[in-house]
Parts: sequence; C-alpha cells; structure tokens
Amino acid sequence: MIANVLVGLVALIHLYIVYLEMVLWDTPRGHKAFKLTPEFASASKVLAANQGLYNGFLAAGLIWGLYLGAAGFQTKVFFLLCVAIAGLYGAATVGRKILFIQTVPAMLAQIALALSQLF
Repeated sequence: MIANVLVGLVALIHLYIVYLEMVLWDTPRGHKAFKLTPEFASASKVLAANQGLYNGFLAAGLIWGLYLGAAGFQTKVFFLLCVAIAGLYGAATVGRKILFIQTVPAMLAQIALALSQLF
C-alpha cells in the first residue's frame, strides 16, 4: 500500500513536470521554476516540450504499473529506475535540486516496493 502511494506520488511529480515543461515553460512560473530568462525560454520552448513529453512517458509507465496491480511490480521497478537514473543525470548536468525532486522519491518508492515483496 505505502509502495503504491509513493509510486503514485512519483507519477504525480512527473505529470507536474510535464505541465511545467510543455505548458508553463515560457511563462513567469516556468521562468522561476527553471531559472530561465524570457529570451532563453522562448528560444528553447520546443526542446522543453520534447523533454516534457519524455517525462510524460515516465509518468504513464508508473501509472500503467499501478493499474496492473500486483502484476505491475516489474513495470513499476523499471520506470522508477528510469526516473532515478534521469534524476542522477539531471543532478550531474543541470543542478543538484533535481536529485531531491526525482531521484530521492523514486528510490524511496523503489525501497518500499522491495520491502512490500518481503512482508
């Protein structure tokens, strides 16, 4: 139960990231969230939307795993690992904050999933 709540939380985080990158990128909210200048946001809007789409696929995979119930265990593990790795890469190349937004929640959900198999 706790594991699925954490997986759902990670999915919601990524749905919000999709919204930020695909809808709000070139707005004051998007500028603040990503520390962008209006000029850079305007020039990179298409790239951000593409990036948002990938985050949407991560959220969709996690939601799919939740939908499958117990049979979705491996799906949830796979997509949580994808999120964690993406977060590590983002933390290394963009900013450490991404580690706490993506990787930490994904790994907590991963640990809870593993524990749910033991108990």
